[in-house]
Amino acid sequence: MGFFDRISEGLSRSRDKFKEQMNVLLDRGPDLDDEFWDGLEETLILADIGGAAASEIVENLRDQATRRALPDAYAVLDLLNDQIASTFTPGGEDVLGGGPAVVLFVGINGTGKTTTVGKLAKEATDAGRTVLLGSADTFRAAAIEQLEVWARRANVPVCTRERGSDPASVCYDTLERAEQEGADLVLVDTAGRLHTSADLMRELEKVVAVVRKRSQLPVYTVLVIDATTGQNGLQQAREFDRALDLDGVIVTKLDGTAKGGIALAVSHELELPVLKIGVGEGLDDLKDFDAHDFARALVGDFDERE
Repeated sequence: MGFFDRISEGLSRSRDKFKEQMNVLLDRGPDLDDEFWDGLEETLILADIGGAAASEIVENLRDQATRRALPDAYAVLDLLNDQIASTFTPGGEDVLGGGPAVVLFVGINGTGKTTTVGKLAKEATDAGRTVLLGSADTFRAAAIEQLEVWARRANVPVCTRERGSDPASVCYDTLERAEQEGADLVLVDTAGRLHTSADLMRELEKVVAVVRKRSQLPVYTVLVIDATTGQNGLQQAREFDRALDLDGVIVTKLDGTAKGGIALAVSHELELPVLKIGVGEGLDDLKDFDAHDFARALVGDFDERE
């Protein structure tokens, strides 16, 4: 199955939900009146794209419809994919793009951080990079063991301490080992924590601060969010970004949700690039993000002859 097909399959539930709502809107006719524009914005919001992104998309489409004298709703919908794609925040190539880097992965429990770290390690080693993993999740039962399993799959070393250790000290050890072994990519798995817990977020701020101060390599902080959480994922992203000044986001579990639009809501509102998307559990199911492919897979095509 090709790259786009995997993404399209993963987003099928989100796309079906969106098209169902759009078809209800189009059944009333193709006129470009206020009811159409209001209905389009509502449909985008219901797809978890978020109010700010939905408003901007509709405003831009409305402007194009006027300037280009578009005849009907179908002509507007022909432009929808490109408009969605252009609403994503670009960038992020430096984070996982091949240059030396230390990347910390943060997020609440259950988003797939450890699995994401393992998949990225495998991808990087296959590309010839020298990778070291850091197990700074010293709180969750079996977290260290889970990362060690992924390290063996990717054939990379992992720096650990016993459960309950100070996660900042684990990061310090990891950076020292990375320098000794000449690692050019260090991937650090941090403990999942609720964004609503001030104490836990302060601890995470300490971890990130230690890494940024100690590392001789560029340091990036990446949020991993679970697409199935929908708008709650946006609130998580706001809090983590406020505390840590994030550099990018990875969206997992897009294959099991009708809320795939959350990727756009987070990217647009927080001006964060989407680095990868997860569309399955396999080693190769973490895909590079392409805004145009994502938009096509999320929205699909509309044809008045259907």
